[in-house]
Parts: sequence; structure tokens; C-alpha cells
Amino acid sequence: MSQDLAGGVYRVADLEFTRVGFGAMQLAGPGVFGPPKDRDAAIAVLRTAVELGIRHIDTADFYGPYVTNELIHEALAPYPEDLHIVTKVGARRDETGAWLHARTPADLRDQVHENLKHLGLDALDVVNLRVGGGEDGHSPVPGSIAAQFQALVELQQQGLIRHLGLSTVNADQLAEAQSIAPVVCVQNFYNVARREDDDLVELTARQGIAYVPYFPLGGFTPLQSDGLHSVAERLGATPMAVALAWLLQRSPNMLLIPGTSSVAHLRENVAGAALELPAEAVAELDAIGR
Repeated sequence: MSQDLAGGVYRVADLEFTRVGFGAMQLAGPGVFGPPKDRDAAIAVLRTAVELGIRHIDTADFYGPYVTNELIHEALAPYPEDLHIVTKVGARRDETGAWLHARTPADLRDQVHENLKHLGLDALDVVNLRVGGGEDGHSPVPGSIAAQFQALVELQQQGLIRHLGLSTVNADQLAEAQSIAPVVCVQNFYNVARREDDDLVELTARQGIAYVPYFPLGGFTPLQSDGLHSVAERLGATPMAVALAWLLQRSPNMLLIPGTSSVAHLRENVAGAALELPAEAVAELDAIGR
């Protein structure tokens, strides 16, 4: 690894993740649909991420679709041995860019093979089963996930997937999946202002499961909080840096995957995550989402 990153690493099973990773979603075109406006810039972001020491890249074949995975392959193959690419299945895009559920066992098998093809891999390090959606698109939806998870277990047994994870799930769904096969990570919507998953963060920490908050900076609607901005101003930092630092200090199993299509913003995110928050700042930030 070229340099030490904030938070160090977190180990799950035989995988060692840098706690500061990179989310590739924003490398696709507007609305996560179509090609990037500047393909060379997107390639540069990925290569810079690896140069900075990041060894955890989050992606999905439905980003684009196919765009981010093809960019990752072009930019980084042959991949460093210690680079872990985490992908997810459970959705597709239609010709207008709409997000469609695609969760039948047959859908999931097809998507795994498509991820393998576009990433140029023989096996995927981690595949997350994306389950929820809800009215806001990002909330867990109660219900059994056994059939879908079992389909991925069968692909794991065939050697196409090394480890399994879940995305947009609740604690009951995590427990159901664990009764079938080990789960190495949970990826849910969570940030300093969106705290519904506090109990699940604690549960996964106790069980040694990585918790990966997506939209750590608010996603399509950037974080808006007077408390966050007040702490940032007092510390002479950006609100983004404070939000990322809070997540790293929130729990040792927290892995960050902020995304950007800009090398400058990537460097800012990596540097910002290294911010050390004093106890009084943490207490003030803790109160935002409660």
C-alpha cells in the first residue's frame, strides 16, 4: 500500500479493507446513466484512488449500466493483489435510466456473470445482494430474502463469488441470511444526519461484520445541517470532512465509500477523513440525527 489512510484497515474473513474506500457510482453520466462527460478524468480518478492507497472500490454493473465496471477494468487491470472490488446485484436500468428491481434467482445469476465479464474477473471478492427500496428508494423493505441469498450462495459454491454481503436490509434479513451463509458486510443508507441504522451499526460491530454507509455525504441531496456546518467552521474544516471523520470515529467496523468524478475532490475526501474530531464535536454531531 502506497501510504497510510485515515482509519487504517478493517479485516473480515480473509479480506483486509482500507476503511477509506471509493464509490464508483459518480463516474457514470448524469443520473448514474450513460458514459461520463470526461472518460479520461474518470480513469484518472480511479488510478489516483489506488495511488493514494485505497484498496476498497464499490461498484455495480447497473451503474451506467456497465459504465463504471468497464472504467474500473480499463483503469486498473491487471488489478493489484490487495485491491478488493465490491459489487452488488438486484437491480437493472431501463432505456430511460429508471431503476428496476431484478431479484429473481435467474436475474441475480445473470448479473453476477455480467459483473465478472465487465470487470474482467474470474471471481468477485464480494457481492452484495441489494434488497430494499421503499418509498424513498433507500429504506429496507421487510420480507424474506432466503431465495435470493441462496442463489448467490450457489454461485459462491461454484467459485464465482468469494464472499457475500447485503445492501439496504434490516436486522431480521441479516439474521436470515446468516442462517444460510456468512455475511461479511452490510451496506445501508447512513450518515451523520440519517441515523435509523444506529442499532444495526452496533450489531454488525459486535459480530465483526463491516458496515458500509452509502451516501455518507447525503447522496443526491447533500447534507444540510446547521450543527454540521457549525462544527466544521469551528474546526476550520469542510462539512464533508467533518461528516466523513464522524463516520470513521462512529464505529471501528465502519468503511467509507465516498464517490466523486474529480481527482481534486477525491484528494479532499481522503484528506478530510483524517480529521480528528474532539470529544465535544463528536457529542454535538451525535445529536444531529437524534
